[in-house]
Parts: sequence; C-alpha cells; structure tokens
Amino acid sequence: MKSIIEGLLFASGDEGLDAKQLAEVLELDLHLVTDLLRDMKLDFKRKGRGVQIVEVAGAYQLTTLAAHAPYFERLAYTPSRSSLSQAALETLSIVAYKQPITRVEIEEIRGVKCDRALQTLTGKDLIEEVGRADAVGRPILYGTSKQFLEYFGLSSIQELPDSTSFQGNLDLEEETRMLFDRLGDQKQITFEDMDKRGE
Repeated sequence: MKSIIEGLLFASGDEGLDAKQLAEVLELDLHLVTDLLRDMKLDFKRKGRGVQIVEVAGAYQLTTLAAHAPYFERLAYTPSRSSLSQAALETLSIVAYKQPITRVEIEEIRGVKCDRALQTLTGKDLIEEVGRADAVGRPILYGTSKQFLEYFGLSSIQELPDSTSFQGNLDLEEETRMLFDRLGDQKQITFEDMDKRGE
C-alpha cells in the first residue's frame, strides 16, 4: 500500500491528494491511510530519501528537500539541460502562427495538455499574456513577446515563414521544423542564448 501511495502522490504532482481521496482510491479506511502516510513520512526521513511527503492545505504531496535546492538550481541552469523540449517548441510554433490563442485552443491542436510548455515559454519570456478571450471564464490569450522577435531577428510577426497547413490538416512536426530551420538556423534555444540576448 505504501508503494501505491508513493506512486499516486508522484502522479498527482503539485495538486497532491488528500487522505480521503487516497482512501477512496485504495478502498481503505481513512484512519489506516492516515497512519500509512505518517509512517511513510518517518520512513523517508529515517532512510535519508531525496523526496519527502508534505501536507499542504490538507493535501499530501511528494516533494524534494529544501536543503537540496542549490542542486536543483544548478540543474536548471546547466546548458545541456536547458534547451526547449519538443512539446515547448511545438507550443511556441502554434502560438507564433495562431496568436492570440488560448491554452484550450493550443491543446486542441496538439492533442495533449500544454500547461508545462506554456509555463516554460512564459518563464523564458518567449510568449506572454496579450489579453483575455470573450469566453466563459475569460481565458488568457497568449502571443509571442518582443524577446521572441529579438531572438529570431524579426521586426514583426508578419516576417514569420509563410504557413498554410495551419489552416487545414495540421502537420505540427513539419511546421515546427520549418519555423526553427528558417529562423533559428537549426540551433536550439538555451538559457545561455537567452542570457546573451538579455545582456
């Protein structure tokens, strides 16, 4: 059961799961689940594990240790780890050609969730919030940033390579390759590149 709980907490990510949710999934008594979680917390600490179980606002999460933060920071800024993922590149291509666009519209094109890719691109100042859509919930509209134009040496978004396949059957891989072959000269965007641009 402890192994299953660990897997469930890992899969739930930042949202975590409360004891009641875990009890329902495991089909166990709530008090037993609470006891298991308490035991797991102690086990992780006693064995010097690199992760811990914390309770935030009633939900249990699997997190890294605060004492290890300097190493995660170093990892984040390691050049070999800092290039954009394929998901982020595809998301950036969609935003560039279809802006302004909402997260839901991007996900409809890609067929998968894109929260993490949007977070990465926003964090690197390649895309930004450009307004709110006139729809239920007023979702955020995303567009490319000035930093995006500067990185690719464009005076405006109209200078993007011509694209027609976004209008009909979408070949996302081909669109992404075309955008970054023509504009990026086949080089990957890295933290180092972005830092140099900002100097």
